Amino acid sequence: MAKYRPSKRANPMAMLQQMQQQLLEAQQKLAEEQVTGTAGGGAVQVVLTGDNRCVSVTIDPDLLAEGDAEMLQDLLVSAYNNAFEAVQKLSEERLGGITQALGGLGLPF
Repeated sequence: MAKYRPSKRANPMAMLQQMQQQLLEAQQKLAEEQVTGTAGGGAVQVVLTGDNRCVSVTIDPDLLAEGDAEMLQDLLVSAYNNAFEAVQKLSEERLGGITQALGGLGLPF
């Protein structure tokens, strides 16, 4: 008869808690990073943090002199969307491995 040998593998709950802690720390670091989206050849710039908070919008004064509000609106939307996509890419780079591992455990990430 074979003797019972306790598994040397780590406790699954402890591993899960460690991964959750790593995810939280990575999310906090991501929130401190900033990305810039631009439009109109740099005439409009939008800066977002890694947690999608807008921290600044810069508009070239020459663009305002033209008085075309519709064009300015389009450029603002474009610059914001550009920055948002950059945040998504940065988030995937920073959090991808952790969220994939947690998702492999059947968790909703």
